[in-house]
Amino acid sequence: MSTPGIDPTVPPSGPGCVECEATGGWWFHLRRCAQCGHVGCCDSSPSQHARGHAAETGHPVIRSFEPGEDWFWDFPADRPVHGAHLADPQHHPLDQPAPGPRGRVPADWQSHLN
Repeated sequence: MSTPGIDPTVPPSGPGCVECEATGGWWFHLRRCAQCGHVGCCDSSPSQHARGHAAETGHPVIRSFEPGEDWFWDFPADRPVHGAHLADPQHHPLDQPAPGPRGRVPADWQSHLN
């Protein structure tokens, strides 16, 4: 049985938040759209791009893009959901810090979290 809003064949859009990379921003943790692969920053990040992507596109489900995490979240239902194994890679590169990316995180990053 498949979960609506999840396409296990689509790879992630890249190793970091699409919008933060485009604007020179930074993120706390990363989330991957389970429908189209868009990688955005989490709700604790200053810009909350993953949630913005879900609202803009109607793609309801994200998956953590952090090493060691494989949970899915349904934004409209505001609850965890089960999902299929997604196309690789399963997380951002191991040498990429969280928060990231390296060189763009302010020294007082914790004061910028939501």
